[in-house]
Amino acid sequence: MAKLAFLGLGVMGFPMAGHLAAKGHQVTVYNRTPAKAAAWVAKHGGASATTPREAVSGADFVMACVGNDDDLRQVCLGPDGAFAGMSKGAIFVDHTTVSAQVTRELAALAASHGFGFVDAPVSGGQAGAENGALSIMCGGPEAQYAAAEPVMAAYARICRRLGETGAGQLAKMMNQICIAGLMQGLSEALAFGQKAGLDGAAVVEVISQGAAGSWQMVNRHKTMLADTFDFGFAVDWMRKDLKICLETADQIGAALPVTALVDQFYKDVQLMGGGRNDTSSLIRRLR
Repeated sequence: MAKLAFLGLGVMGFPMAGHLAAKGHQVTVYNRTPAKAAAWVAKHGGASATTPREAVSGADFVMACVGNDDDLRQVCLGPDGAFAGMSKGAIFVDHTTVSAQVTRELAALAASHGFGFVDAPVSGGQAGAENGALSIMCGGPEAQYAAAEPVMAAYARICRRLGETGAGQLAKMMNQICIAGLMQGLSEALAFGQKAGLDGAAVVEVISQGAAGSWQMVNRHKTMLADTFDFGFAVDWMRKDLKICLETADQIGAALPVTALVDQFYKDVQLMGGGRNDTSSLIRRLR
């Protein structure tokens, strides 16, 4: 079993670190809010640290799952950052959804210090993290990925290396682009059905078995019909991710017209006070 550090104990990181402890790894956790780290230790054992540098001391692998580019830089860099305390030969595995640019920047810095870096954003939401059933999209050197993959298996349904550094983040952008369009289509269909006087749940039971079926349809239609949006990935975080997608599309010359439109629809939801609603709350603006 490995000696691990896990940085960031939000709705994803808390259960992910728990799966590592359950597999018998020696886990030290860090969170900006110390109470969250204390709660994790009370539930799962292990240890907590007051800084990222302290948390990663002697670790074979360091997992991070924080908020955005700036948060990732904050836990990695500086005198109390993870990079100041990591051992040569250790591997940093970043589960945060961030830009490919910051990924490449930090990976190059890691290499200059003698340790590895794998970008490994995840999909599957809070339920996937809690059930150990996440999809993990990875980028980085083959040998470093091969070393980290058995550790990530503690919370993965599927884990794949998709290319060199940054490939994992680019794949996650594809994931979010797909979700944006699917969620808007599902919202329109359910709102249409309600206005037409149909039983939305009954219709979904039928159409979900055909070409229209999707994970979003199966797992979100009931809460959408019930006007309940307190489960899953928040609109604020989705807009952060879509901003990365749209900026990257500009850089590489890709066209994302539907994604850009749905991003503005999510802005409408934010203006309605729904920034912390889950992404299925797109239907609110159609009612």
